[in-house]
Amino acid sequence: MRNVLVSTLTLSLLVACGEDAGGPATTLQTLEGTYADPAPYDHGGAFGHRTFTFDDGAWTLDFVLGLDPALEAGVFRFRTHGHYEVLRASPVVPGAFEALFVEDAKYVTLLTEDPALAEAFGLAECGLAPGVEKDVSVEGCAGWRPVAECAEDHDLLALTAEGGVRFGVRPRDNDMCTADKRPTALTPAVRRQ
Repeated sequence: MRNVLVSTLTLSLLVACGEDAGGPATTLQTLEGTYADPAPYDHGGAFGHRTFTFDDGAWTLDFVLGLDPALEAGVFRFRTHGHYEVLRASPVVPGAFEALFVEDAKYVTLLTEDPALAEAFGLAECGLAPGVEKDVSVEGCAGWRPVAECAEDHDLLALTAEGGVRFGVRPRDNDMCTADKRPTALTPAVRRQ
């Protein structure tokens, strides 16, 4: 009887908040599989490509940044993983939901051998060797703060009519460590692979 009461109360709260069972928030919370950018996109003068993998509430991100649309002149790869939770409908961005992504670990790989380029992207002081992934979870690196200082990424999630997923536009300083830093616009969609 208690389980029925809890389930009924939960469903009532979801409906009261504008969420119906099986609606967009439920779909976003139960994402499964790999979603990626169809092609690298302009990331402020450089080009980025994101690949997200979702599995039973866990997520990973593999992000590559390069100087050209084909990513042949790579600069770095950033990889992270953890778990996530869809919180509520965004009061600012129509159709989007506030989400919390918790990072368990952060990794960076330098993809260039040009020291001036590494310096320009703030990677020179991170002790990176070209082509070798480094765990930066403890010490941080450039715009990635240590997990102990910033394990939370306060983001947005939205579904597209085609089944793609959109995230919030990251600020230039990469700081989404607190709820007040949550984005107010959405990126292009990643698509299911």
